[in-house]
Amino acid sequence: MDIRGRNKINPNFNMSSMTDIVFLLLIFFMITSTLVTTSALDILLPKASGKTENRKSVSISITKNLVYYIDNKKISESRLERSLLAKLKGKDSPTIVLRAEEGVPIEKAVKVMDIANRNRFKVILAVRPK
Repeated sequence: MDIRGRNKINPNFNMSSMTDIVFLLLIFFMITSTLVTTSALDILLPKASGKTENRKSVSISITKNLVYYIDNKKISESRLERSLLAKLKGKDSPTIVLRAEEGVPIEKAVKVMDIANRNRFKVILAVRPK
């Protein structure tokens, strides 16, 4: 006579649902990481009611101490134009995002705009929303 129970407990754990969740989280973080702004310099931008678009462009930051940065890389004012020409060479619609901190003399921002005008680059002035 066979007295053993008919219901056997399977000791194996099914991981397929766990891997689905991990892949969904991976896709979510990959998509949202592209929306993060590329500039990591902590500068206080002037306020305005406009909105700065974040495209694949070169960012120029000017701090209160009149230090220039191109995409978080410190650069001297005299080498600014050459570096911009090298970075934007071969792009279809070269765009510069100008991030001048509050208190920077307007002449410094105009100098960057003049470089962009001479080389036919588009300039976007980054602002802090009101």
